Order: sequence, then structure tokens, then C-alpha cells
Amino acid sequence: MEKRKEQAVVLEQTRLSEDVYSMWLQTAGISSFAKAGQFIAVYCGDNSRLLPRPISICEIDSAGERIRIVYRVVGKGTEEFSRARAGDILQIMGPLGNGFPIKDKKALLIGGGIGVPPLLELAKQLPGEKQIVLGYRDSQMFLKEEFEAEGPVFVATDNGSAGTKGTVIDAINENGLQGEVLYACGPLPMLRAVKAYGEAHHIETWISMEERMACGIGACLACVCRSTETDAHSRVHNKRICKEGPVFLAGEVDLS
Repeated sequence: MEKRKEQAVVLEQTRLSEDVYSMWLQTAGISSFAKAGQFIAVYCGDNSRLLPRPISICEIDSAGERIRIVYRVVGKGTEEFSRARAGDILQIMGPLGNGFPIKDKKALLIGGGIGVPPLLELAKQLPGEKQIVLGYRDSQMFLKEEFEAEGPVFVATDNGSAGTKGTVIDAINENGLQGEVLYACGPLPMLRAVKAYGEAHHIETWISMEERMACGIGACLACVCRSTETDAHSRVHNKRICKEGPVFLAGEVDLS
């Protein structure tokens, strides 16, 4: 897999909700190799913050040599990124990790919170019929209209301000949704529920895991998850989310 470190130019940045931002970056080569579900490492300009921030790729424009990231401000690093303006330079590395496999089957895409953005490029690339379930905290439903251009969208919100009140699984059941393959990205409780749903209905299920990372390239073992098989690198039941993931076949990882 090709990966590189480069200076990316900020083309535009917009605020999508109270704490979620969208940024388009001009890249010299990352866009040529990136796949749906991969991520980049974005470095801070403040030298007191040495570790890069892993941010999922939301869209890929290889012809225009651009990638889009959509991220939530959760600390000083991402707060610094939110102040970037067109023409600013960010140091990035990528593409990193393994992306989603593209299956020509009826697909059910399930995203929760900041796990929603990585599914947009996947929705664009999947060739078959697809249904999309998005989970939000409230009615600030970032990217919803863009997903609607790719297929029917069903929403769940924690407070019931839009769509189904409850979880993404509640929305699936309420609307009688079905698929031959499931793709999911979101917080761990959601992924547990999606994995259980897939197992109960005998559906091929791919999940993208969110985790705090350090190096982003598999060297430090800071982002391991428990696996059902022995990992060839560490020789224990671990997989590195940044290297073997973030996308896994659900049966490969233990989410308990």
C-alpha cells in the first residue's frame, strides 16, 4: 500500500454543525491511492503536540487530487485544525489503514456520530442497491443531504428530534430494512449491536473501529483491539486498528 507524507493545501473549510467541520485538501498523491474507509494522520503546527490526529477520509477526488475530511472538534489538536483557512498548509500522512471491500450486493450502510463521514465515499463507490442508516445525537444531521443523493436515508436520533428515537438498530427494525452485506462505522456500543444484528441474521458484516492512536502506522501497539485469531505481528489475540484495520470483518474482532 502506498503511503506518503506531504504538505497539503487547505482548499476550503466549512462548519457543518456545532462542533463538526468539513475540510477539502489539495494533495500531491494521497488522493491517487486512497480507498473508502482509510484515514490520514494530520499533524499540528504547534510543536508541543507531536502526535498526529487520525481523521477518516470522507470523500476522494482523485482526478482533482483532492480529499475531504469531516471531523469533530474534541481537543486542542482538532481545535487548531478548525481555525485553518483556504491557502493554509497542513502536514499529513496517508492513506493509512485498510478500507472497505467493495461488494456488488444489496448493502446496508450504518453510521453513528463521527462514524458517519467515512461511509460517504463508500456509498458513492458501491455499485449495487443500498440503504443508509445514520445515527445522530440530535437534529444536527451533518452530511444527510449528501447521503440522500446516493440512496434512501433513514435516521435515528438519541433524543427523537428527527427520525426514529433510539439507535440505528431501532431504525433498521422500524423501517424493515434488509441487506446482503452490512457496512458500519461508529462508537463501540453501536458496533457491538451491528455485529450482533449481522450474526443473528447471517449477514456478512464489515465494521470500521474508532480508536485513539499514536503512531498511526502499526509500530507502537497503542490502538490494539482483541481479535479472534492470533496476530502474526504480536503473536497474541490482538489486531492493530491503524494497520490491520480500521475496517475488519466483524467475526475477526472481539467487541465484548
